[in-house]
Amino acid sequence: MNLENPTQENLKFLLDELADRLKVVNRTIMDPEDYDIDKYDDIKFMYDMIVQKGHLSASEAQAFIDELRSVRKS
Repeated sequence: MNLENPTQENLKFLLDELADRLKVVNRTIMDPEDYDIDKYDDIKFMYDMIVQKGHLSASEAQAFIDELRSVRKS
């Protein structure tokens, strides 16, 4: 899968992976329909950072969740 292309399928994959890595309990906040494809690069950047970092503390995970909230559709 080439995640460099901003497609709905890639967006869904990124959000699913982020939900797993951030241990999101309420998966409804990770619905791809709630995110604008124009923000794909921002979401991909967060995904890359989390993958590179590996383990996140609780406060780091919360910070990423807050950042995802800021790129959701209004």
